[in-house]
Amino acid sequence: MSFMINAQEKPVKIVFDVSSKDTAVHESTLRHITYASNAYKESTFQIVIYGGAINMLLAEKSVDANKIADLSKKDNVTFAVCQGTMNRYKTKKSELIEGVIIVPDAIYELALKQSEGWSYIKENN
Repeated sequence: MSFMINAQEKPVKIVFDVSSKDTAVHESTLRHITYASNAYKESTFQIVIYGGAINMLLAEKSVDANKIADLSKKDNVTFAVCQGTMNRYKTKKSELIEGVIIVPDAIYELALKQSEGWSYIKENN
């Protein structure tokens, strides 16, 4: 039993892939991130948003902008949006929820994180 407890205390790095426009996916992602970041404070979590999921990170369209802003303040959580997606949807940085970072390309970011040893989770219904 103690082995199982110790195994779960080892810090991990997880990158979450969110491309769905479905707000139920956004809400479940926030539940997962909230739980994980509270339970595993030494672990690191990055949520990469692109495609139809861009509304998740827009202050005026997000299902829970306040929760995302609060999670972004944590040392172990980062929300990242794809610059290419922002260009395609004609979105400005000023429209993003405070604390969101911009990465040049979501697919490259996901591949880079995996090449650095991050675990990969696809958020989906």
